[in-house]
Amino acid sequence: MYFRNGPEYEERLRRPFAPPTATLKEVHDAVPKHLLKRNQSRAVLYIARDIIFTLFLYKCAASIAPWAANNFGGHVSGRLPKKALKATLWLAYWWVQSMVNAGIFCLGHDAGHGSLFENTAINNTVGFLLHTWLLIPYYSWRATHHAHHKATSSIERDENYVPYTRSQYKLPDAQNAKKADYEEIFEETPVYTLYRLFIMQAFGWWIYLANNTMGSPMYPPGTNHFNPMSPLFKQEQRFNVFISDVALVLMSCWFYCMGREFFLWYYMVPWILVNHWIVMFTFLHHSDPTIPHYRKGEWSFLRGAAATVDRPLLGWMGRFFFHNISHDHVAHHFFLRAPFWNGPEITKAIRLVLGDSYNYDSTPTFYALYRSFTECIFVEEEGGIVFYKNKDGIAQRKVADFVLKEMGEKGYCPEDQWDQDRLGEGKDTL
Repeated sequence: MYFRNGPEYEERLRRPFAPPTATLKEVHDAVPKHLLKRNQSRAVLYIARDIIFTLFLYKCAASIAPWAANNFGGHVSGRLPKKALKATLWLAYWWVQSMVNAGIFCLGHDAGHGSLFENTAINNTVGFLLHTWLLIPYYSWRATHHAHHKATSSIERDENYVPYTRSQYKLPDAQNAKKADYEEIFEETPVYTLYRLFIMQAFGWWIYLANNTMGSPMYPPGTNHFNPMSPLFKQEQRFNVFISDVALVLMSCWFYCMGREFFLWYYMVPWILVNHWIVMFTFLHHSDPTIPHYRKGEWSFLRGAAATVDRPLLGWMGRFFFHNISHDHVAHHFFLRAPFWNGPEITKAIRLVLGDSYNYDSTPTFYALYRSFTECIFVEEEGGIVFYKNKDGIAQRKVADFVLKEMGEKGYCPEDQWDQDRLGEGKDTL
């Protein structure tokens, strides 16, 4: 049961793709306005909850060694059972603390969108403090993340998880490529696949921040989130990027003063797992064999917002600790400033409007991660609407014939008009 596709995924595979027919107005009108209102007291309680959880877990971790020295109250005295129980307690601490801290990341993310407090300065202060605790450059990532929301699933303009193309792998064109061509590039042992997956999950977040890996192709090599003069940022954003860098240096100095034991045992292992959670849920939001990417002739804000997937990531644990970030991600793309705790109700409303264009997948989370990692390899150079192809050069889903016909009749709009459409459709939602 842990290695199967969800029925919703299988149903999408059977259905040729057609873009959403609903309008932004219909989506907005479907959601009661009270669900979009902030509740500052409730936001404070969620922030306090996660901070208290974090401190409580530190207290528990600090008690593990004394408990072991005291034979766990005299109940466990054997050498091997004591070691096993001690190791189990550390593993439990790392797991739970990583989820709590991933929730802190989600709260900082929501503050960056202005969905927690009415005042922009308060939102940014809270987001800055929460993300700095996690050694995340708040203002730097906030800038590119907002750009991502303005151009979600646009091959030319999106800011993260932009698909690689056939030419980037130096593959022959689809008509002339043979099985051996794909095998030469992509064939690898299962062990090496798992190794690459481990690298992405453990370090992918920082590889993206430091090197813009899978970021927008419009930026030159070496682009990163730490250089205030990076082309990622506008002139008015550069000072805040510098402030983020300074905050990371000061936070690192504080950890150094706290000592090696605290940093390695109490902080670093959960921190690595937080990077894993961030990469997992952001990757799965937008990387799926059944979800399209658009080129500029076919992209619109609504199409991009609908090109994401809601997933019950980790079940109740994901909803509780990650503040609905995966359970209601489609709603988040349509209503950035809506409080996350209203996500379930907003999701119910918009899925009635979107119909078959609402994407949900109950595939077990870790299997979905492996599936997307091994099947979302590249897209073709041409086509207004494209789907990922796997290592054999096969796309799991096709565009409906009537849509292809319409695309052929319509052609592509000029780039300047595309930009105007993009900004106009996103303006009322951002």
